[in-house]
Amino acid sequence: MRTSTPVDGRAAGPATTPRGRIPGTVWAALAVVYVVWGSTYLGIRIVVETMPPFLSAGARFITAGLLLSAVVAWRYGPAALRATRAQLGSAALVGLLLILGGNGLVVLAETSVPSGLAALLVAAVPMWVVVLRASAGDRPPARTLTGVLVGLAGLAVLTSPGISGSVRLSGVLMVVAASVLWSLGSFSAPRLKLPDNPFTGSAYQMFAGGAAAVVVGLLRGEQHGLDPAAFSTASWLALGYLTVVGSLVGFTAYVWLLQAAPLSLVSTYAYVNPVVAVALGTLILDEALTWPILVGGAIVVAAVGVIVSTERKK
Repeated sequence: MRTSTPVDGRAAGPATTPRGRIPGTVWAALAVVYVVWGSTYLGIRIVVETMPPFLSAGARFITAGLLLSAVVAWRYGPAALRATRAQLGSAALVGLLLILGGNGLVVLAETSVPSGLAALLVAAVPMWVVVLRASAGDRPPARTLTGVLVGLAGLAVLTSPGISGSVRLSGVLMVVAASVLWSLGSFSAPRLKLPDNPFTGSAYQMFAGGAAAVVVGLLRGEQHGLDPAAFSTASWLALGYLTVVGSLVGFTAYVWLLQAAPLSLVSTYAYVNPVVAVALGTLILDEALTWPILVGGAIVVAAVGVIVSTERKK
């Protein structure tokens, strides 16, 4: 999960050297966020090759929630896991939006949509957040609104028929819906009463979203004819990678960066992740790079860059 609140709840200045240079540890953590979060789309694509989408996603987040809870209890003490009923309800709501809606639909869509294309469509999340802000009465700068309009044009190119003969439009639209739900969860989270410790909040979000994904998987009948022996080694490894590296290592690096680095630098993950995802999908899975994907993807990434660079100056 991505959060914008330092772990200890206090404002923390960026870590710099005496000459004002950003230390190597910050660049190393940033590289982890770039590569790990950019590679999750590839991991999902490999998982769903032989595993049911919602059941695998549910298992991933429930396991990650247990591991994160254990880390919180070890690092901060068992008391850090306490939460009020209101906080638990808020965490559950955010978990449903982010994990079941946002991540779950992406997992389902990647049974027919290439990982790189999925990442480019999800890159539009900052655009949808701006739209939600505007609908709530906020007035984003003209440059931000321009970025949103340009990004929507990029999405139109990405979702146009004929992107690739093997890509279903329904799968593409499913990823777009996932990005909207993720944006709604991200937009709502700061406005809800969540646990003070962001790691605790994320653990409960993982539990709620993971449990809901399992329920959806059962309702879809994913358990019928389920044969774990038929799961490939690659899918098992990818699921383990998503659980430990994607959900724990990447998240921990991101939260640490929020305390140790300028937000303007940390925010660059929003337009670096899709580039990493496209590159990995092409190199490892031999996913096709069509002109609509290249052009539409470039437009979306550029638009997100404009939005992020404008917003971080406010």
